[in-house]
Amino acid sequence: MTDQLASVVTLPVRGARATAATTLGTLRRLIADDVDDWGRDDGFVTRFWSVAGLRWSTSIGGVEYLPRRNGALIVVNARRLALAPVLAALAIGEASGRRVRFVGRPDVAPFGPAMQRLGGLLADVHEVAGALRAGELVVLGAGHTTSNERCGIIDHAFVGAALAAGVAVIPGATMSAPTGRAARVELGPAVRRPRRRRGPLEELELADALRQRIDDLLAEYGAAGTGTPLDWVAWMGDWARALAGTAR
Repeated sequence: MTDQLASVVTLPVRGARATAATTLGTLRRLIADDVDDWGRDDGFVTRFWSVAGLRWSTSIGGVEYLPRRNGALIVVNARRLALAPVLAALAIGEASGRRVRFVGRPDVAPFGPAMQRLGGLLADVHEVAGALRAGELVVLGAGHTTSNERCGIIDHAFVGAALAAGVAVIPGATMSAPTGRAARVELGPAVRRPRRRRGPLEELELADALRQRIDDLLAEYGAAGTGTPLDWVAWMGDWARALAGTAR
């Protein structure tokens, strides 16, 4: 009886300590300034993602397809003015607990240094190849399109860099609407080489196969982006299944 009473008395204290520890951990993440060798600042990323959460409510699927330690090239579709590679990199990083970089930061101030702190790499094959060889996750955006219905052209030179580095090439679909808060990043399993051959044809074939797989992912999720209610049917199904699993 005495032990039970003591447990009841100390329960609020333990709860307060746990809450304080969680709050302190979050605060440390927000104020930390830990810049890595590539110029990415963890604290800046955390602060930016917190602010971005006021605009976007982002869900992500397929994180299990990411390697736990090795590098990978993640290729996503990109709608004009949507900054899809940035959104995908931040969402994947938050979900996986790994540092994720994206291709396409400018090399001029003030935007260049700011994008570098978010994890941006120059659109340079050699820089991306170096990051992949170092075991980094790198997000590459395909050519910009006017909607989320189809994936744009994929630069096969970056796919070739991934092949040379011996890392996985993973397709990703990004879906959002200008008038809504919901956004989604859906990853698929790594795309295998259609056939083993030497020369540039291998990377061209893999880029084509990758583009087709991204189109398939977009079709599976309704190519959300027009702002019509039909765009959200697939997402509502995911949320309903998640809620059903939580209620069990």
